[in-house]
Amino acid sequence: MDTLAAGTTALELVAVFVSAVSGGLAAVRKKFDMFGVLVLAWVCGLGGGILRDVLIGDTPPVGISSWPLVTAAVAAGLAAFVLHPGLSRLRRSVIVLDAAALALFVVQGTTKSLELGAGPLASAVVGVLTGIGGGVLRDMLVGEVPLIFADRQLYAVPAILGAVAAVVLWQLGVWTWWTAVIVAVLVLGFRLLSLAQGWLVPHVGSGWTGRWGRESGRMDT
Repeated sequence: MDTLAAGTTALELVAVFVSAVSGGLAAVRKKFDMFGVLVLAWVCGLGGGILRDVLIGDTPPVGISSWPLVTAAVAAGLAAFVLHPGLSRLRRSVIVLDAAALALFVVQGTTKSLELGAGPLASAVVGVLTGIGGGVLRDMLVGEVPLIFADRQLYAVPAILGAVAAVVLWQLGVWTWWTAVIVAVLVLGFRLLSLAQGWLVPHVGSGWTGRWGRESGRMDT
């Protein structure tokens, strides 16, 4: 378990940095000052983890107690503030990184919940909230409807499938560093494939056809 714990810690650091970059760029687009950019980067990078820790009773949350994670979020905010012209042009890369952060947060959040003895359902819910929480808080703070509600893209769906897969593998006793990586890759792949194919969640008024909605979208839309 020590190896797995070290692996999840490394995954969390990467996920926090990547997600915080997207938060910082959102603040730059809204013309926030440097302080606002750093705050939004911190919220986006660590908001899901704070929500996770509060729900499972692991306090104080890592978002305010872990110097490595806070440093990663602040560094990402500074990078977004200083390098935003170049980062903004790399929109496709940012989309891929955001999908990677989603996958890593889902795996890490579900794993931590299971390690602390939460039940299967609670752990799956915590994993999903860890994955989407930072993005929801980011959108609310910049005055926008959260993407998971307004965009109809498959964002929460890959998170749900990843969290459920992690719980099942844990229950079967085969949850290891490698299976964690596999689940993260599957979540990432599903998210990117849905973007490339323009898959959408059915919505009111779209007409139910027995299959996912579809839009001729691309990864840069």
